[in-house]
Amino acid sequence: MKAKKIAIMQPYFFPYIGYFQLINAVDIFVFYDDVNFIKKGWVNRNNVLVNGQAKLITVPLEGASQNLLINQINLTITNKWKKKFFKTLDFNYKKALNYDLILPLIKEVIDGNHRTISDLSIYSVKKVSEHLGIDVKFELSSLKHKETKGLEKASRLIEIAKLNKIDNYINPKGGMDLYNKKDFMKKGVKLDFITTNKIKYPQFKNDFVPNLSIIDVMMFNSKDEIKEMLTKYSLI
Repeated sequence: MKAKKIAIMQPYFFPYIGYFQLINAVDIFVFYDDVNFIKKGWVNRNNVLVNGQAKLITVPLEGASQNLLINQINLTITNKWKKKFFKTLDFNYKKALNYDLILPLIKEVIDGNHRTISDLSIYSVKKVSEHLGIDVKFELSSLKHKETKGLEKASRLIEIAKLNKIDNYINPKGGMDLYNKKDFMKKGVKLDFITTNKIKYPQFKNDFVPNLSIIDVMMFNSKDEIKEMLTKYSLI
């Protein structure tokens, strides 16, 4: 019987392909929505292709502060912002192969009845995962694992894994400076780090710009092509 795996990550707004590789690599994916918001992170912004270069799109927030939890920060999306957002997509992706297929998905996310950035970003991830047919169970740390809130860093991740009766935790490779495999193993949890292998695809006739939002990936690639990309990772 295959050992089950779990990952725990802050909800990101239409994140890059590596985020979805992490989701695809596990059986349970926990949105870490009750941790502090990080300014200039990826919770409310991401890069898309504009004139052949990476350009940030940022979701407007009310009183965003690193003293608040992600699920405490409200959206301030206006019709003016929406118009500008979709105009950017239209101008830069109108001629992309899957524009007419993917735009309705993006519209459904943006036009949804979301109050917080947590709600919006989680919905963006769930809708893309559904579109790609990723088989995973989603949980919210604020709902399912409230009792772990007082624990610090690695201890909380380990406890959430153990509460789910899973002994293999997967973290993005950026966590290699934060978490120690031996510390996890002492608690009976195997820690692996995921790293994205080289992914490249045509973006019109431009030089390839990597690590853009999944929006860019979906505009230029079919579902089957993206599903293949989801397997292009290594565990270390």
